[in-house]
Amino acid sequence: MNDTERCRPIAERFEIEGKTLSISPYGEGHINVTYLLVTDRRRYILQKMNTKIFPDSDALMGNICAVTGYLRERGVETLRVVPTREGAPFLREQGTWRVYDFIEGTVTYQTAPNLAVFRNSGRAFGEFQNHLDGFRAGQLRPILPRFHDTPKRFADFCAALSADPLGRAAECRAETEWLLSGEANYGLAMAELKSGGLPLRVTHNDTKLNNILMDEKTDLGRAVIDLDTVMPGSMIFDFGDSIRFGASTAAEDERDVDRVHFSLTLFRAYAEGFCGAVKGSITARERELLPYGAYLMTAECGMRFLTDYLLGDVYFTTKYPEHNLVRARTQLKLMSEMERALPQMDAVIREALGK
Repeated sequence: MNDTERCRPIAERFEIEGKTLSISPYGEGHINVTYLLVTDRRRYILQKMNTKIFPDSDALMGNICAVTGYLRERGVETLRVVPTREGAPFLREQGTWRVYDFIEGTVTYQTAPNLAVFRNSGRAFGEFQNHLDGFRAGQLRPILPRFHDTPKRFADFCAALSADPLGRAAECRAETEWLLSGEANYGLAMAELKSGGLPLRVTHNDTKLNNILMDEKTDLGRAVIDLDTVMPGSMIFDFGDSIRFGASTAAEDERDVDRVHFSLTLFRAYAEGFCGAVKGSITARERELLPYGAYLMTAECGMRFLTDYLLGDVYFTTKYPEHNLVRARTQLKLMSEMERALPQMDAVIREALGK
């Protein structure tokens, strides 16, 4: 049985227009199973949701519908959830399914082909923040509780290091000592959120380039997608994670750390786009902490990789035994270079905001 035959009964439970012509695998995502659904009237995205990673489908889809509904009311192009014929935002039948309208005339990039595209990605995620400035973030459900609670991540790392169930700690002594030495730097964001120094905002929490639909003619951002991890958080988390991933000169799992560097040129391009979009809504404290956000998200990711390595690779998918250790080393190399570059990063932010 082909995909069309297998998925047709599922697709026809949704309010799609026209007769189904084909259903075929689509995209490069690794979490949900995604199909392109083509009818004689239009195209859709059909997804089988990953309920192992995201078990609370009601909360997840409630967040997505709330955010996209808010954006649509303000004339912002965004995903549209296609309801079932009973009016529900998703379907439980032989799995958990949802449907989105296909946004025509767009492309996605896995890596930025030039600085302009990376600058445009910063603008797109900045506009996402800006458009949602008036949205009450506290109404969103925490799909992944304490996701960017770095002190909690650090405590998990320390526990894994102490337990050392596979005897791997001896192989990464330099890396563990580096992370332990930075403990005093990891709690600022959570403390500022708790005190109100940083405003609670809607955060995307997966701000990779391929989560932006770019206009196929202009390369300007049209819509931010993959909203499964939309939750309450801080602007500096989303900015920082984009920089962690996008301003590196090498892949996340580059074995040769001599090829891994923090690029101030890439940082400047992204910051120009992002800051240009949030000028009207960013607070003074957020501005001050944007460079720190890049350092913090890189440190957090490094300790998550190293924690998983110590515990035997139970969370992240690996291709070889040292894969998570290699990943941790790239993050720690970036982290060390970012720490030295914080004054330059601050100057770039000030210039981008016209301060």
